Amino acid sequence: MRQSLIQVYAAYAAIASLLSVSGASAQEQSGPQADQIPFVKVVTAEPAADFRNRSFFGRVRARETVDLSFQVDGALEVLDAIEGDRVTRGRVLAQLDQEPFKRAVERAEVTLRQANRNFERASALMPTSAGSRVRLEDAETNRDLAAVALREARDDLEDATILAPFDGLVAERLIANFSNIEPGQPIIRLHDMSEIRVELELPERLLAQVGDPSKVRFATQLPDRDNAVDLRFVEFHAQTDRIGQSYTITLAFPDTDSAFLVPGASVAVAASVPAASAGFVLPASAILSGPSRDASVLVLEQSEEALAILRRKPVEVHSKTGTRFLVTGLSQGAEVVAVGGHLLREGQMVRRYSNLVVEER
Repeated sequence: MRQSLIQVYAAYAAIASLLSVSGASAQEQSGPQADQIPFVKVVTAEPAADFRNRSFFGRVRARETVDLSFQVDGALEVLDAIEGDRVTRGRVLAQLDQEPFKRAVERAEVTLRQANRNFERASALMPTSAGSRVRLEDAETNRDLAAVALREARDDLEDATILAPFDGLVAERLIANFSNIEPGQPIIRLHDMSEIRVELELPERLLAQVGDPSKVRFATQLPDRDNAVDLRFVEFHAQTDRIGQSYTITLAFPDTDSAFLVPGASVAVAASVPAASAGFVLPASAILSGPSRDASVLVLEQSEEALAILRRKPVEVHSKTGTRFLVTGLSQGAEVVAVGGHLLREGQMVRRYSNLVVEER
């Protein structure tokens, strides 16, 4: 009985040995073939974007900046303008001493009343006196001159006060209070904030490619905004800078109440320039050069669900900047080997590399 059990165990051991040898042999035959199929990183040929993005440095400015002044002379009595303060249209910003101008108006009114009496007297005496016609004409002239003098006195009284001509921002006080003022002397510098604008320098070369700057899409990102703010093209200075050969472009913000938008603030403006070239954008590492300097790429043709066969595809390459390559001769959606194509050959079977994924447990 014991001898029969030993024989059974020996038979099981022999079978196990044969199975292990056959399994190892099969692994030796299939394992190296699977390991020889390389992984490749692929990129999909997609149409070139309709716009190319460029960034520029811009500076915020007001729609207009004006220096307010008096048209008459006098002693400055009121200066109600704090630098950086926002003012509304019609607010009193500065005022000269009013008493001299009020007295001038009173004198002009008295003179006009006297001229009216003289004119009425001359009109009554004209039928009884031979020289009444001349006196009447002189009285009429004096009356008209007195009326003009009264209007001038009233205008001087009105000009002795500076009112805010628009809703604006006080940029600077140009003179101290209680100073003697001359006509036309700047008193306050005021920004017109009814439309906030941005100025930037657009290179001559880029403007030549675009042609019409209104076709360029401009946008900027403000610190207190989550989304980018689109800018509207207003005008451009049709004369280049002598050194940089660039044009000054003026843009406008939409209606916004951002506290950041004050004249002089710097902003980064993104310009989306229309792209005139057609083709597919590929990285430089995907383009292969042949012995005769002809360009080609390796395209993946589906063989199995996880495997593909490489085919060499001749293409034409165009680049205006030297960093962005446009390729023609491919079909949209074609899978191209993105890097390492010089180490591969046509007809070789490859597997797609889709990055490493690490799962935490």
